[in-house]
Amino acid sequence: MKKVFALGVIGLVLLEIANVYFIMPMPGSQRMRSIDMAFMIYSWRWPLRALFGAMMLAGILPMWRTNSSTKWFAPLGLVVVAGITYAFNFEMSADHMFRQPTIVTMATADKNMVAQDRLVVGIELNGDARAYPLQFIGYHHQVRDTVGGQPVLVSYCTVCRTGRIFTPTVNGKPESFRLVGMDHFNAMFEDESTGSWWRQANGEAITGPRKGTMLPELPTRQVTLKQWLALYPKSRVMQADPTFADEYSKDYSYEKGTSRKSLTGTDTASWQDKSWVVGLTVNNQSKAYDWNRLRRERIVHDDIAGTPIVLVLSPDSASFFAFVRPDAQTRFTLRGDSLVAQSASFSLSGNGATGKLEALNASQEFWHSWRTFKPQTTRY
Repeated sequence: MKKVFALGVIGLVLLEIANVYFIMPMPGSQRMRSIDMAFMIYSWRWPLRALFGAMMLAGILPMWRTNSSTKWFAPLGLVVVAGITYAFNFEMSADHMFRQPTIVTMATADKNMVAQDRLVVGIELNGDARAYPLQFIGYHHQVRDTVGGQPVLVSYCTVCRTGRIFTPTVNGKPESFRLVGMDHFNAMFEDESTGSWWRQANGEAITGPRKGTMLPELPTRQVTLKQWLALYPKSRVMQADPTFADEYSKDYSYEKGTSRKSLTGTDTASWQDKSWVVGLTVNNQSKAYDWNRLRRERIVHDDIAGTPIVLVLSPDSASFFAFVRPDAQTRFTLRGDSLVAQSASFSLSGNGATGKLEALNASQEFWHSWRTFKPQTTRY
């Protein structure tokens, strides 16, 4: 029975560690293709806890009643199990470390308290424009809101530098999500209905009953708040939740790329894991553009899957835009906040006197993220 107790302690400790190890940024864990195994462990955690707990209960009294010094392994085992269980289920649990806002406050430009040089993820639907500062959504990872009468899930992963906004409906029904961990350094959400795990970078269910299902992604832009308000002066801006004032980033190191932290810091060289790229996907073909080169050239004319595109960096050197060109011969120049080609001129919203440019979703993210989740990508 002493061995039964020992096996129960060892089994429970290993279970609690494994339950977190594969879905949190621990040494080696994020480079494995282990998501299905991690999901299986997570799904069976309560039956396994009951099994190992029963083994401990069966063996604890025989262990304690022994006359040898090994009797002290009984209380020691309980302390170790309690400590590991608490640490891995509370202190290291994703949704305990990064909590959802208690209230989502959206303010008009005249009442906004967010600095205008902060980066935001912006969206406009049915005439309703809203901006979500990275300063806030980088901590929360997901924020629920309604834009233009449509429910949205605003998400951000600081380890991948990916901002995405999805329609949070599955099979025509609204769904709720919680942050459960990460896979290949990308934030991962669990849906309430089936417990399936969803990848933040592309809205795909990667394991569980809904594996292979995709959340519809909505068009977004990552720009400075000043640039966003210049394009959408009537936009509303997400404000800080006072409950999390101490959790929000106070400095600009992450946004400006001056941080050197192992998980969220930036490598200033090109095409390194933590280098910035702008990623575009057109007609199921993806291409990455080096941020350093974009900063030098300011405007890039290219072709993706037979579609002529233009990628432009605005004068603030932080906001970027991508559009479909009218044809392969059209070449733009950047004059202030306008794209000019011959006699035609377009604002950075894509609007012009002679028509409108089709906007493309463009994502600034770490190179390791783009190439992992777009494995067929090419480089410009």
